Amino acid sequence: MKYQPINSQLFIKNRKNFTSNMKPNSLAIFNSNDIYPISADSTMPFEQHRDILYLSGVDQEESILMLFPDCPNENLREVLFLTETNDHIAVWEGEKLTKEAAFKTSGITTVYWLQDLEKVLFEMASYCDTFYINTNEHYRANVVTETREDRFTKWLLAKYPAHSVAKSNPILQRLRSVKDPIELDLMQHACNITEKGFRRILNFVKPNVWEYEIEAELLHEFVRNRSKGFAYTPIIASGNNANVLHYIENNKQCKSGDLILFDIAAEYANYKSDLSRTIPVSGRFTDRQKAVYNAVNHVKKEATKMLLPGTIWKEYHVEVGKIMTSELLKLNLIDKADVQNEDPKWPAYKKYFMHGTSHHIGLDTHDYGLLHESMQAKNVFTVEPGIYLPDEGFGIRLEDDVVIKEKGEPFNLMRNIPIEADEIEDLMN
Repeated sequence: MKYQPINSQLFIKNRKNFTSNMKPNSLAIFNSNDIYPISADSTMPFEQHRDILYLSGVDQEESILMLFPDCPNENLREVLFLTETNDHIAVWEGEKLTKEAAFKTSGITTVYWLQDLEKVLFEMASYCDTFYINTNEHYRANVVTETREDRFTKWLLAKYPAHSVAKSNPILQRLRSVKDPIELDLMQHACNITEKGFRRILNFVKPNVWEYEIEAELLHEFVRNRSKGFAYTPIIASGNNANVLHYIENNKQCKSGDLILFDIAAEYANYKSDLSRTIPVSGRFTDRQKAVYNAVNHVKKEATKMLLPGTIWKEYHVEVGKIMTSELLKLNLIDKADVQNEDPKWPAYKKYFMHGTSHHIGLDTHDYGLLHESMQAKNVFTVEPGIYLPDEGFGIRLEDDVVIKEKGEPFNLMRNIPIEADEIEDLMN
């Protein structure tokens, strides 16, 4: 890993919070992700399953975590299973975690090699009544690949059919959505790296530069600051490309007079940031571009003020829609008749602002969080309104990541990243 070691107290607290929500006499099991093949002997870069990372800090393939707080054998209340490292692995792949290193990372004292899994699990299963299995129930999840977790669950339930089954995910949805101060520091670090990348490209962008050249500048800055790279597939969309919400080709030349919409951000220690900015290729907005830009910025500022404890996500989006409607009226993009005759299921403003304003962010870009429950302190949300004008050849989106506080306006983790139109122009010139 490129990142600095994380304080193991984070994972100790996370496990304590999780186990306090478990049923009596139950055992929870968490698996690492697979390493996914491409073809021949090629594989995708490994990405750890966020749940086992959240609970242990172990960022290594073929790892398993078991939590059994009521186990009569005190040594089996927290158990890690790891691949046993050896000289051959050390030469070809680099040394894996030793038992001592695993303890230093996670705070877990009982560490076994994977070859002992079935024997140790048999003892633990004989004591417990319920297995907590880990399924993906995120509202955006659309998983067609059978995961390592899925395969293990099939085997477990076939091997021990008499046990009851409970779900880990509802517990994790609540816990992961409320960030620990250590997590907030890691997310701030990711945002600081993102700031360095954005300031770099403000000095780089000129007419006729290519979108992929800008992508390369960002990646350079991110990696040199201990990030693995982009937190998600970057969007660098010049001109009308900005009106494709998930434009990721990044292969067009940026022309004088156009805007470039960026949805780009760095990760750090697997924690994500999520930034959107829109800048003029030539270093100056036209009057029309600036008017639309300032409207989006106004909506963002007003939306941010509403991210308070007790706010309901769906109701929040209705209120943001009203603010956007007012701005679109001022820009003459819609008129009063459009509003009066709108379909409540698809209001008039949706013609120009068709996506949501905010989502949870953390270990995942679209992080865990139960959207039917009210917002609370230490939730971290994006705020990302946009106006998209294909007939005028540009689109604008602005986005920051903010932490909800007990009292007062949210704390902006991206407060130092330039956003005002005049500031963008000054820095580019």
